[in-house]
Amino acid sequence: MNKKVCVYAICKNESKFVDRWYESVKEADYIVVLDTGSEDNTVELLKNHNIIVGQKKIIPWRFDVARNESLKLIPEDTDICVCVDLDEFFEKGWREKLEKQWTDNTKRARYRYTWNFLEDGSEGVVFYIEKIHSYGDFFWKHPVHEVLETNLKNYETVFLEGVQLNHHADNSKSRGQYLPLLELSVKEDPKDDRNMHYLGREYMYYGKYNEAIKTLKKHLKLKTSTWNCERCASLRYIGNCYNQLQNYKNAEKYFKMAIIENPTDREPYYDLAKFYYEREKFLDCAFVIESMLNIKNRNFNYISNPRCWNYSVYDMLALCYFYLKNKEKALKNSLKAITLNPQNKRLINNHKFYEKMI
Repeated sequence: MNKKVCVYAICKNESKFVDRWYESVKEADYIVVLDTGSEDNTVELLKNHNIIVGQKKIIPWRFDVARNESLKLIPEDTDICVCVDLDEFFEKGWREKLEKQWTDNTKRARYRYTWNFLEDGSEGVVFYIEKIHSYGDFFWKHPVHEVLETNLKNYETVFLEGVQLNHHADNSKSRGQYLPLLELSVKEDPKDDRNMHYLGREYMYYGKYNEAIKTLKKHLKLKTSTWNCERCASLRYIGNCYNQLQNYKNAEKYFKMAIIENPTDREPYYDLAKFYYEREKFLDCAFVIESMLNIKNRNFNYISNPRCWNYSVYDMLALCYFYLKNKEKALKNSLKAITLNPQNKRLINNHKFYEKMI
């Protein structure tokens, strides 16, 4: 396949990421970036790599407007557009894999994305994204948590086997703009279930628990709210909000409803188990975790909780059995936790303590 590939991005004050980002995307034929008002040397660094740079301040700020402006920088002979933020980077060889798997009928591509990494360096939230698309056929929509839209009725999306994009966020940057932009998103399109879910979650993050509960319940009532994973997450978040409000009866109720909504994912079990652990209901906690461990296949989506699949589960289960005075099961699960996180001194010390149980 002889296709022209262009990587495009928006940025503001991203100087610390420019070199790493360029090294990961330089396999493209073109690289274009819209700078939206950097006050550091981001623009200079980008131009040093011969990247096409546009500059425009977006007032009032919206992510979709900025990304649609960045699309205008893409050369007209481009065939494939690849959206990659500067705090993201491809693992080497992505261009070759893209070329081999993109066909004449392909309009969009799906690939693996690691959104964050845990303290021990292991992968955190992992899911699949679709920010590679054909030139001229797509546009961005929504003020925040923007998504690609198209007027095409039917088109082919290909899964890019072996393509991996990683994200290392700049945690020093404020995300304070997200809440008002999400409120605007819902105001613009109150029937959009995804935005309603995001807004409820954002209220929860801000500690606005009553507003979160109200908004997440709205999400559950929308006719378009049909994806069981997202519905389950709304129920879990409602349970968490009630828990924070010390309404433990409703918290337990909604955690259980989340399991009923999506019994094949570990996340709702984990939340209920953690709730029981915090209440020192160790037998109930152990029962829920043992049930959860029967689920062997991990569902990779943006709602997934990596702690459901790492040492944390076995650590909590070992502690439950310790308090239940079951030395054999405490040791068994403690060993599993250490196997998954062998450098964790607390886990090692706990195991030694379990060995001394009478």
